[in-house]
Amino acid sequence: MTTIRKEIVTSAAPDEVWAAIRDIGALHTRLVPGFVVDTRLEPGARIVTFGNGAVVREPIVSLDDVARRLVWTVEGGRTTHFNGSIQVLGEPDGGARVVWLTDLLPDSAAPEIDAAMTAGAASMKGALDKRAD
Repeated sequence: MTTIRKEIVTSAAPDEVWAAIRDIGALHTRLVPGFVVDTRLEPGARIVTFGNGAVVREPIVSLDDVARRLVWTVEGGRTTHFNGSIQVLGEPDGGARVVWLTDLLPDSAAPEIDAAMTAGAASMKGALDKRAD
């Protein structure tokens, strides 16, 4: 199993970052615009359409306001196992650190998922920094 980790630091306050992440139906407008172009909610999950046209169903496993942590899985796509989590941590200067982890199988899908997460992290940082300005 491959684990991929991405971190960004933003000048946005942790509570503001968490508000964008926990708004699970607004990936395409609040958190990663362009990287995700549409998000639709259904009971217990969201349907995510990415900028490259890929569409997956993401059942929500946990939404923890105290830990500011979201966990989801993915159905569809190239993986046989996918577990994603994202957590917001405070930074000493008042900004936030976002830690995004993905565990996946097969290992052969890792380069594609890593590249997608790199693009997603860049989109996220841009959107969050813009919100902080």
